[in-house]
Amino acid sequence: MVVAHSVTSKGSAVAGFRELLQANKSQVKEIDVESAHTVVGSHLFLDVREADEHEQGTIPSAIHIPRGKLELNIEGKIADKSAPIVVYCAGGVRSVFAAKTLQELGYQNVTSLIGGFNRWKDEGKPWITPKALGSEQRNRYHRHLLLPEVGEEGQLKLLESKALLLGAGGLGSPAALYLAAAGVGTVGIIDMDIVDASNLQRQVLHNLDRVGEPKVDSAKKTIALLNPDVNVVTYDVRLGADNILDIFDGYDVIVDGTDNFPTRYLVNDASLKKQIPVVHGSIFRFEGQATVFSPYDGPCYRCMIPEPPPAELAPSCAEAGVLGVLCGIIGSIQAMETVKLLLGLGDPLIGRLLAYDSLEQTFRTFKVKRDPECPTCSLSPDEIVISEYDEFCMPHVRR
Repeated sequence: MVVAHSVTSKGSAVAGFRELLQANKSQVKEIDVESAHTVVGSHLFLDVREADEHEQGTIPSAIHIPRGKLELNIEGKIADKSAPIVVYCAGGVRSVFAAKTLQELGYQNVTSLIGGFNRWKDEGKPWITPKALGSEQRNRYHRHLLLPEVGEEGQLKLLESKALLLGAGGLGSPAALYLAAAGVGTVGIIDMDIVDASNLQRQVLHNLDRVGEPKVDSAKKTIALLNPDVNVVTYDVRLGADNILDIFDGYDVIVDGTDNFPTRYLVNDASLKKQIPVVHGSIFRFEGQATVFSPYDGPCYRCMIPEPPPAELAPSCAEAGVLGVLCGIIGSIQAMETVKLLLGLGDPLIGRLLAYDSLEQTFRTFKVKRDPECPTCSLSPDEIVISEYDEFCMPHVRR
């Protein structure tokens, strides 16, 4: 009796699944491999297989969301519910259920690939072996992977990204730490100073054991201990007109932690010529500012500050002082804006200046407009001449 009951239950379960599958098939459009191949580029392809299946091969440019996480993550990956979507799994079964789920979530143009990825491969259609995170990386970046807006695709993009930090001082220190922790694969650092005991009140990349060492070497040691995934490229040189274009070449974002006007104007010119965005930060006593200069998309530094103030009206932090914690706040904001640019997330501070007053504990945002007569960004990249700006004012001591 027990055996008979088990067989009957199993048979009922199989029959129930088949009936459910057919019921879903009757409500879901299906597409064969040949027809699906013709819409590559005009349709989104959604891979709903498990991670281990996806790692063995996938259709190029496909979005991967395992079936079990579809409801949670789909809207973060595909916001447009009118977009045409081809869903596929290994053999064309899970994709039917996934397509039905998408319909129930309001997606209007969904089809399931008949035969799934296996048939796609068997019929000789193009496929790739995607890059994937290792098990240790999945553990390290687990909190990122939980975010639909980041996920494995975004984390892999961070690991392939390159950010250049101008300075390993008060702003560069927190920015470098958080960019390295986030898994930005290449972090360049330019700084020709050595670690001094007076730096340690705010420059958290360094410590007492490294007093007297070049800051770039100290920074590299700290980052290596934090995240071995990160390649740190050091430049123990003065940034000048003779080397800035070569140093900037190949980077995705410049993180500006400089504190003198000649260098800021030089950085502005080079970023426009190379068309690389700059995440700018500045601090003074108890106040800080941050903004993003996106070449020819928003204003540039010269739009915001056409001419530098007299040197006596712009004392450096070495002359006027700075609260150490302030560096951590502004440097962290710079790291956040850098990650947003690298991943295409949110609304970066393009055309907006974020001002922070630590004593009042207030943030204010001011709009900055592009100047059509700007002496720099009104020119095309080819017309911009890279030259020194030392005649404007004397450079200050680094933070």
